[in-house]
Amino acid sequence: MDDPLAWLADTARDRWAAGLRRVLSPRDVVEPLVDLASNDYLGLARDPRVVEGAVAAVRTWGAGSTGSRLVTGSTRLHAELEEALADLVGTPDALVFSSGYTANLGAVTALSGRGALVVSDVAAHASLVDAARLSRARVVVSRCAVPAEVDAVLAAADETRRLVVTDGVDSVDGGLAPLVELHAVCRARGAVLLVDDAHGLGVRGSGGAGLVAEAGLAGEPDVVTTATLSKSLGSQGGVVLGSAAVVAHLVDAARAFIFDTGLAPSSVGAALAALGVLRDEPERVGALHRAAAAVAASARSAAPSLGVADPTAAMVPVVLGEPELAVAARDACAGAGVRAGCFRPPSVPEGTSRLRLTARADLTADDLALVDRVLHEVLGSVLDAPDRAVRPGVASWTEQF
Repeated sequence: MDDPLAWLADTARDRWAAGLRRVLSPRDVVEPLVDLASNDYLGLARDPRVVEGAVAAVRTWGAGSTGSRLVTGSTRLHAELEEALADLVGTPDALVFSSGYTANLGAVTALSGRGALVVSDVAAHASLVDAARLSRARVVVSRCAVPAEVDAVLAAADETRRLVVTDGVDSVDGGLAPLVELHAVCRARGAVLLVDDAHGLGVRGSGGAGLVAEAGLAGEPDVVTTATLSKSLGSQGGVVLGSAAVVAHLVDAARAFIFDTGLAPSSVGAALAALGVLRDEPERVGALHRAAAAVAASARSAAPSLGVADPTAAMVPVVLGEPELAVAARDACAGAGVRAGCFRPPSVPEGTSRLRLTARADLTADDLALVDRVLHEVLGSVLDAPDRAVRPGVASWTEQF
């Protein structure tokens, strides 16, 4: 009898040959590495106040939420977190999900459906892409960075229910979506704008309220915001923020909410504590941006030919070209004391594999000095390699659907 999974070995070989095989690398509790790979932008994941918030929630509510949010999985703590998140961002209401991924799945599918149109940004996060696929709506991929293109799609559409979805802050290069212009197009064409602000919450806007709030759109009835609690807030979980009508509809119709176990009390308690720290120490947002600027300056000085731009968020992309180069640079950085993120296709377009260096608000002067030294050593050696295949720039994304 033939092995029905024999194709897995061939697929694995192809991935190895292309430099695209992923391997899990469990980290130790304490590592002698400066971390430029995590999404812990405000340095709160290990903050004693945030940890204690998680511990106190476990002691009070137990290890798990015990059921879906509609049965036993909603606690008073969940309601407190939703109120605090809505207050930070400036929206009438909020609904907490078990992850940012499920928040996007729930919001997009529940706000579209058969007979609807979803206009998805060409570089949308995988969770938005998957949500659009599952929505059963007609999906058109467009460049939300060019609002005129979105306007043309909406102008030609027959559907009355229309949803435009985009990341606020690009998860790879930190680019900012032109939300004010996009919203103007959506309002003129009768569309709802859904913004994934996962990388903007805690990073952009006054007090870390996010890019949607910074654009003055957080309270608009035709704007829906999604975000994760696992980045700037150092916890886990996701949230959809918008009008009370949107939240009520999601409770009734979002399958990723209805049929999923509620977020664990520990994560709820940690996120609440992190919001308290952010409220009391808004200067962390400025510290994050100063650290990102320092990392970008080091990368630019180490490799002027790569054209490293000034960061607008926490991430500093260093485009190297082929996957093997990015992996080699990542490993060399780790060997010298710096953990760097490594992004390869399909996370980025072909020919633009890169290091993604993410700054944190708690990086010290000594940390940044080490980063500067390591980047000069590693990028210099990569660029000087005789067989290098560095192709700076941004290639076109392949079709999502």
